[in-house]
Amino acid sequence: MSKICVVGNSVAASRSAHEAPLAGWGQFLQQYVTPYHEVRNYARDAMTARGYFTERFVDLLNLLDPGDLVLFNFGLVEQRIGDPKSYHGPREFKEFLHLYVQGVRGEGAIPALVTQTARCSFDASGRVADTGDGYPQLVREVAAETDAPLIDLHELTLRLIQDLGPQYARQFYRWLDAGEHPNHPDGIIDSSHLNEQGAREFARLVAGSLQATVGIPQGFVDPGAVAVAPAFPPPLTEFTIDKPEMALFEEFRVGSAPLLSNPAPHALVGPMQKFTGTVAPGTSYLLFFENGVYLGGTRVGDSGAWGWRKVVNWRGGPHLVQAVGFTEQGVTPAAEFAFTVKTHVKPPVVTGPRDGAWTGPRPRFSGTAEPGVSTVAVLEGGRLIATAPVDQDGSWKVTHSHDWKPGSHLVEFVAVFGATHSAPVRHTIRVHGVPEGNWLRQSLSSREPCSDKCDHLPFSGRW
Repeated sequence: MSKICVVGNSVAASRSAHEAPLAGWGQFLQQYVTPYHEVRNYARDAMTARGYFTERFVDLLNLLDPGDLVLFNFGLVEQRIGDPKSYHGPREFKEFLHLYVQGVRGEGAIPALVTQTARCSFDASGRVADTGDGYPQLVREVAAETDAPLIDLHELTLRLIQDLGPQYARQFYRWLDAGEHPNHPDGIIDSSHLNEQGAREFARLVAGSLQATVGIPQGFVDPGAVAVAPAFPPPLTEFTIDKPEMALFEEFRVGSAPLLSNPAPHALVGPMQKFTGTVAPGTSYLLFFENGVYLGGTRVGDSGAWGWRKVVNWRGGPHLVQAVGFTEQGVTPAAEFAFTVKTHVKPPVVTGPRDGAWTGPRPRFSGTAEPGVSTVAVLEGGRLIATAPVDQDGSWKVTHSHDWKPGSHLVEFVAVFGATHSAPVRHTIRVHGVPEGNWLRQSLSSREPCSDKCDHLPFSGRW
């Protein structure tokens, strides 16, 4: 019996009953393959291409047999430029994928590259949003460069989510109103991870693609199981309320208006902002409006907690939203929430060192960033070497913990705002010091630099 091994992050990972309704597509893949093949799911939460290579890949190599199939599903975590332990620059990401393909082929097994799944996110025009930040394309490039089979799950799930539309697509994800599931009494808004129904359908898409992909031998997939039509979810209840706008014009009001905990009043937020708060006990449902138009609604938990996010992303600019609660006695007074949506991030300003300036071996980078930016990421050669928190006045500064080698170095600076980031701004610095090859350096050649376990960026994994 040959093996189908799934390697990736939390979206593919298998889940236990106490994690319900959370599910991963890898746990249902066995339902779509023939009985002569065993699916082994090695996907784990927050696993990255670097992390798996340095921590677990050697174990996989030792258990592979010729003819086994290995599916590598990375990219969803690696794009987080504000997270030093997770982020992979484009070249670093591609280099690890190349190493995976080489390693699996060296054992006589078959590597296949799987692009990341689409998130449940629609732009203001109602089109499904591509939140992959270019990482699915990097996987496609490596597949072409190595002639490895490609399962373009990103494209497949984008099409599926677009066909379903926002009224239905949310029902494939771990996106729950308060009180809807006992494991999440206050609700949860998760547009990345799947519920059981979504995981089954995504697994079916993977299996169908395996069946049709050049380079993957026939016999892995059960055609009959793949051909069974999927059961699509029902529409959201928030889209089926009859004449919700009437709640804005009701003269008789009971109780108190809903309270907003997050975001803060008049805050700068991203287009996928989540809203959370509380309301007086006895309120069962909240309705949200803007300019008199119904936006959607959410259930309220027994504790009075609520959470809500529009399935369709907010347009950029200022917004004023009204929230009204339903009780058995009538509707509550309306609350108003003012905020501004930021859809574009400007590159940071670098004030030191100035472009082309000389600096000592420990350059101190500093500058300013526009309002709302939380972090400035510093990269060299495409790899993240430092992150600088942005102070309330917009200033930021950071000094790398290692001495820089003498010579010219190109450094990039990226402003990070939530899940959005700016284009990089590039500066060249010239580091003054003893040149490479000089006796002053060679005379200290017995000293080792920091090892791979060094905590200073760039992070190279834990061997």
